[in-house]
Amino acid sequence: MYSLADIIYRRMTETFGASDFLEPLFTIVSYLLPCIAILGIVSLISGALTLLERKISADIQNRIGPNRVGPFGIFQFIVDGVKLLLKEDIIPDAADKKLFRLAPYIVFSSTVLAVIVIPFGGPFIVADLNIGLLFIVVVSSLVVVGFMMSGWASNNKWALLGGIRSAAQIISYEIPVALSLLTVALITGTFSMQEIVKQQGLYPWQWFILHNPFTFIAFFIYFVSSLAEINRLPFDFPEAESELVSGYNTEYSGMRFGFFFVAEFANIFVSAALAAAVFLGGGNIGIDPYNSPLGYKLLMALVFFAKALSLCLVTIWVRWTLPRLRIDHMMSLCWKYFIPISVFCLVLTAAWLVAFKGNGVFWRIAG
Repeated sequence: MYSLADIIYRRMTETFGASDFLEPLFTIVSYLLPCIAILGIVSLISGALTLLERKISADIQNRIGPNRVGPFGIFQFIVDGVKLLLKEDIIPDAADKKLFRLAPYIVFSSTVLAVIVIPFGGPFIVADLNIGLLFIVVVSSLVVVGFMMSGWASNNKWALLGGIRSAAQIISYEIPVALSLLTVALITGTFSMQEIVKQQGLYPWQWFILHNPFTFIAFFIYFVSSLAEINRLPFDFPEAESELVSGYNTEYSGMRFGFFFVAEFANIFVSAALAAAVFLGGGNIGIDPYNSPLGYKLLMALVFFAKALSLCLVTIWVRWTLPRLRIDHMMSLCWKYFIPISVFCLVLTAAWLVAFKGNGVFWRIAG
C-alpha cells in the first residue's frame, strides 16, 4: 500500500470481493474519495491561512485584527467565504465571456492537481506517481494560462498588464525552482515524492537541506523563487495595487474572485509543503510508514504539517516585512543570479555525489 487510493481499493475488494465488473468502479471511487478529501482540506487550509495572515499583519502593524466573528475571530474566514458566495457575479459587457468564466477554474485546478502527489506523512498521499516531482512542476505552470486568460478576457488594460507580468514572472522563476528541486532528484535517483521523503530521516542532519553545501543554497533559491512564482510580496507585480488597480483579477467579483483568492493561499501551502517534503524530511520520523500502527501514521502527518505550516508562517512574515521590488530588479535577480547559481548547485551536487559516493556532509564529519 503506497497511497490512500491503494488503501481504499484494497478495503473495497476485501469488503465486496474482487470482480472484473466492479473493478472500474472500485478504481474510480478509490481515487475520487481522496481527491474530494484533499479539495476540502486545501480549501480549509486556504481559509485558515487568510485568517492567520490577517492576525500576523495586525500584530506586525500594532493593530487588533479580526476579533468579532467567533472566539478571537477564528470564524472570520467562513464569513468571508459566505460573503463572496452571496456577492453578484459581474461580467463586463466587452469581455470574452467564455474565457472570463474559465480562467479562475484553471488557476484553482492547477493548485489542486499539485496537491495530489504531495505526501502528507505515512501513507497519506493520493497518488504516489514515479514522476511526482516533475508532475508538480508541470501542473503549476497551468497557473500562467489562467492568469493570461483572465487578463486577456477582461478587455481591461490593467488586467492585461497583470496577465503579461504574471507570464513573464512565473515562467522565469520556474527555472530556478525546477533546477533547485533537481539537486535532490540527483541524490535520490527518483522523482517519487514518497521515495524522496523515505530516503531522509527524523533528524535535521538526515534531511537533504544539509546533505551538502549546495543543497542548502538550492533550498534558499527554491524558497525565494517560490515566493515569486506564487506572486507574494516582495514579488506581487501581477496584482500590484499601486500600479495596476488589482492586476489580472481587476474585473472579477463574487466567487470567481474567490477562486483566485483561495488559489493564492493554497499555493502558499503547496510551495511550503513541497519544500518540507523535498528538503526538510517531510513526515519521516524513522518508522516504516506502511507497516506501523495508525497512531504513528498520524504522528507522521502531524510532523509534516508542522514543517509545512512553519514555512507558511515565514512566507506571511516576509509579506508584511519587505517592500515590493522594482520589476526590472526582480527579473535581474532571476536571470543574472538565481538561474546561474542554481545550475552551479546542480553541477556541484553531481560532483559531490561522485567524489563522496553519494554520502552527505555529516557522513564526512562522522567518518
